[in-house]
Amino acid sequence: MSQPPAPSTYLPVRDDWLARRTETILEPDLPIVDPHHHLWERPGWRYMLDDLLADTNSGHNIVATVFVQCRAMHRASGPEAFRPVGETEFVNGVAAMSASGNYGPAKICAGIVGHVDLRNGERSRDVLEAHIRAGGGRFRGIRHITAYDPDPTLMNPAYNPPVGLMYDPAFRQGFACLAPLNLSFDAWLYHPQIGDVVDLARVFPGTMICLNHIGGPLGIGSYAGLRQAVFEEWSKLIRALAECPNVVVKLGGMAMRLNGWDFHTKADPPSSEELAAAWKPYVETCIEAFGASRCMFESNFPVDKGSYGYQVFWNACKILAKDASAAEKADLFSGSAARFYRLDL
Repeated sequence: MSQPPAPSTYLPVRDDWLARRTETILEPDLPIVDPHHHLWERPGWRYMLDDLLADTNSGHNIVATVFVQCRAMHRASGPEAFRPVGETEFVNGVAAMSASGNYGPAKICAGIVGHVDLRNGERSRDVLEAHIRAGGGRFRGIRHITAYDPDPTLMNPAYNPPVGLMYDPAFRQGFACLAPLNLSFDAWLYHPQIGDVVDLARVFPGTMICLNHIGGPLGIGSYAGLRQAVFEEWSKLIRALAECPNVVVKLGGMAMRLNGWDFHTKADPPSSEELAAAWKPYVETCIEAFGASRCMFESNFPVDKGSYGYQVFWNACKILAKDASAAEKADLFSGSAARFYRLDL
């Protein structure tokens, strides 16, 4: 797999550096649903089925995965609102390849999360229905990224959401189209915006919402050096969000540049013990607030691959869950994801 060009919003993937760390697989038989990964072919950075399989087949018992939108293979022509349907068409093809059994027993892309610009209001329903038709029974919902901060250094140039997008009347008209079609919403934003999700969840209690990447606690730019203050603000918001029964949370996505960790600067990749120690306060807070039945570990690959390998990541998750009961482990590693994304395992 090639690496993204520098400078990049994402940390570059260095296969030679990652190869410096290998670990014995902990609890190798524990079934895992990876509920958050991407596939793409971008200039200088390829992560397609063969790359994903190299990771999922590296020792852990990955039984299924869920693809989450990343602007991959949008249609080159046609109405702008419908161009993201091309991503669902592409991913459903990958899922069909996996379903042949020729690529191993794991159900790759068993669930598909696409994109619809909800600012199209009630017209969003037509695009959602097009995704459903293209998804071959695998389409489960959408993600409309709303990550915004006044600090321009924190903004991903690929997305430029306005401030307060989740309060926009047109956005909410589009959001209202999800529940009648039995579709969910994946929320990706930064931690100061978690309150926006609380309001959205309360206004739409019949729509299932998944908070991505533990809610994006920031650690660079204007938030650099403020990790404890950010944690205190983030934890209060997480507990408020957990009061909404229609919300679940993904435990992962904590190694992006914006999180402010320095794993990628070391001579060797971090061990699973190092990752678990760094993430323990965040993971414990989420599990205490939501309960294991509303939490799911996620890899966020290949984005997080700039900081560690797939083997090490899942070992870290297993260390974090070592004191959980068998039922809680089942939820954290597969059950919560399977229920939320309605996977037939």
